[in-house]
Amino acid sequence: MATVILLRHARSTANGSGVLAGRSLGVGLDERGQAQAAALVGRLRDIPISAVVSSPLQRCEETLAPLLADRALEAVAEPDVSEVDYGAWTGKALKDLLNEPLWAVVQQHPSAAIFPDGEGLAFVQARAVAAVRAHDARITEEHGPGAVWVLCSHGDVIKSVLADALGVHLDGFQRIVVDPCSISVVQYTQTRPFVLRINDNGGDLTGVVPKAPPQEEPSSDATVGGATGT
Repeated sequence: MATVILLRHARSTANGSGVLAGRSLGVGLDERGQAQAAALVGRLRDIPISAVVSSPLQRCEETLAPLLADRALEAVAEPDVSEVDYGAWTGKALKDLLNEPLWAVVQQHPSAAIFPDGEGLAFVQARAVAAVRAHDARITEEHGPGAVWVLCSHGDVIKSVLADALGVHLDGFQRIVVDPCSISVVQYTQTRPFVLRINDNGGDLTGVVPKAPPQEEPSSDATVGGATGT
């Protein structure tokens, strides 16, 4: 299977003001986020990118814009990797949500959390993982198992995908940190995913490009004793 770079959108105006933006329209990148998006071009310079998939929200589109222009690529919009529908919590300041009874559930037992007039985190994980795996299979079919592709999405969505890839119950996903414009990398195989990066904010990413011949499926076997670095 292909290798997916999970890119959280760069810092948004809502991130900077401590507001839970959810699916609110008109939430773009702040000045720092724009700089982060521009820096992606150089950061991914040596990574061959076969395809790009994105949440349809503005902050993801703005994050990808410099990279897409540089590579002459177009992103496929995927609603199933869009932000969580936080329902009645949308647009509220995070500090005002701390005393809500649901806050403790979201922190300690997120698999049971359903946002008022919104969706549950368990459903978010189900839709996001299904979408990632479907696009991964499609891109593998179109470009071969050595393909690398980019998915631009949101913090909780990416954390839920990483929890699935790590074999961690959704109730443990709050232990995963995914910063704005950070990169996490997953390589799916026939029997298990391999998590190659989590919350990478500036390291050398060339190591995530598969070394196997383009037509060879990556092995599902882990290296006993740990990866050798070759």
